[in-house]
Amino acid sequence: MDRMYRVLGFWTAIIAIMAFLGDLKPMSLMFFAQTAFFVFLSYLKLSERMYIYIFGAYLTVFFVGFTYYTTFIFQPGAGH
Repeated sequence: MDRMYRVLGFWTAIIAIMAFLGDLKPMSLMFFAQTAFFVFLSYLKLSERMYIYIFGAYLTVFFVGFTYYTTFIFQPGAGH
């Protein structure tokens, strides 16, 4: 299970790099932070159950935050 967190870290790093190259600085910083979080967790050698609980909590926080952002903050077409 710890290797899957390294895989998550790899993909969040790829997304962060693409966002940085696309001049989306806040998004790239958020994904670089997620990369550090996933890679850090991967080296803690936790039980598989704990990794699942952490991932479930991560998904809950992400989806609530993303839904709030897209509903109340994001303005399509603004800024360009």
